[in-house]
Amino acid sequence: MSFKSIVRELKEMKDGIGNISRRGIEGKHWRRRTRSYIAPDQGPLSGALQQGQWANLPPELLLDIIQRVEESETSWPARNVVVFCASVCKSWRDITKEIVKTPEECGRLTFPISLKQPGPRDSPIQCFIRRDRATSTFLLYFGLTPSEGSSDKLLLAARRIRRPTSTDFVISLVADDFSRASCTYVGKLRSNFLGTKFTIYDSQPPYDTGAVQPNSRSSRRFHSKQVSPRVPACNYSVATISYELNVLRTRGPRRMQCAMHSIPISSIQEGGTAPTPTSFPQSFDEQFSPSPGRRKKDPVTDICSTSLSEPLAPVQGSGDPLILKNKAPRWHEHLQCWCLNFRGRVTVASVKNFQLVASVEPAHNVSPVEQDKVILQFGKIGKDIFTMDYRYPLSAFHAFAICLSSFDTKPACE
Repeated sequence: MSFKSIVRELKEMKDGIGNISRRGIEGKHWRRRTRSYIAPDQGPLSGALQQGQWANLPPELLLDIIQRVEESETSWPARNVVVFCASVCKSWRDITKEIVKTPEECGRLTFPISLKQPGPRDSPIQCFIRRDRATSTFLLYFGLTPSEGSSDKLLLAARRIRRPTSTDFVISLVADDFSRASCTYVGKLRSNFLGTKFTIYDSQPPYDTGAVQPNSRSSRRFHSKQVSPRVPACNYSVATISYELNVLRTRGPRRMQCAMHSIPISSIQEGGTAPTPTSFPQSFDEQFSPSPGRRKKDPVTDICSTSLSEPLAPVQGSGDPLILKNKAPRWHEHLQCWCLNFRGRVTVASVKNFQLVASVEPAHNVSPVEQDKVILQFGKIGKDIFTMDYRYPLSAFHAFAICLSSFDTKPACE
């Protein structure tokens, strides 16, 4: 059998499994559509996966097939085939996980957990954000610029929710479900009243930091009895973003600083590493299915998080946290404006445009090359279209949350 035939049959098998899964979910939950909890799908899906015709392939042959698929499909949407391989059965999933490397190692995004892992060290991962003013949503796509068709790979989505004293950006893996009780919820961004300070909350604790889950009732996303025990019930503060006050507009462009409490400064030192999670706490590999009637009926409601005034979880045993600051622009006499070198990735002047570099002290022993390296850059290229390029030690989730803070109104900062 040719390699193309194998790939084509994998796609057909994936489609068949999806149909079986949907029928099983609908038959199982039709009596409980009004309930608000999430339960793991233990229907016929697992049986169908284990009894597939590809489940008993010899390990050596299976390893060779998946390696060839992973090496040949390096870009989206063709890279969907790698995800299909991990969906065939448990043995395929385990081998695929061993073969597929992290974005830091290979520079590619494959599974959802890749969005929580640090980007590559050498060259940035290039993405773009599309803003929808009518629905107050922000969609992060993988790629240089928007394509003419609808084949752009969606990475993350966020919805802005304005409140009397703050603004929330709820971040999800999908563009049509922003419920904090959903298994697609990955975190949120919350601002203070003036829009000068933002806190990034993660749905899972900082990886390998020993962070203590807050016990206060206000830190819970929802009541613990409403969900499966494997779904996390708290938000964890992992970073803060501060904008300098500029009420009289005498200090030039915006000035911002990001304190990455879940990333130590040692990560950018020679030989340093950044925390790299390997899985979601709610196990995305196991299919979690919300009730069919929930998606359309449940509005996005306010479920309080840890207060902005509460101390953040420090990086235990790793020293000081990584601090990022925006790179100072230079004044262009001929154009009469502030300018930064975005290397062709930003084409429209905007107060939102920025570049972030590491803010270090001489005692941190960080090389000049690392200090000058742009870790995150964000800028406008058209109406409601913005580019976002990030690299190690930030993840796509961190970078997206930082860029979302630029969309909030800041009357005291500009």
